[in-house]
Amino acid sequence: MNLTMDLKKIERISKALGDPYRLKIMEAINKEQTWLQCSAIVEMFNLAQSTVSHHLKQLSDADLLITEKDGRNTKYIVNKDVFSSYINFLNSFKE
Repeated sequence: MNLTMDLKKIERISKALGDPYRLKIMEAINKEQTWLQCSAIVEMFNLAQSTVSHHLKQLSDADLLITEKDGRNTKYIVNKDVFSSYINFLNSFKE
């Protein structure tokens, strides 16, 4: 599925990916290839739970992560469709 992206969405994604911890979080979630709970992500990094939650919110608001409530917890997985569209946008500059 190829989504067309407006400039606002591209800007939001670019800003979300502009933080090194967010990139590391995205890599960790993508590597697992399955849903990860916030608590599992917190254990991977030397960051406070509130800081990880803030980063996850930024990534979710940019639609880079799909979120699903699981009781009181939230779990995350990479939104491959949005990433593909973003990559297609970036690839248009090399042609």
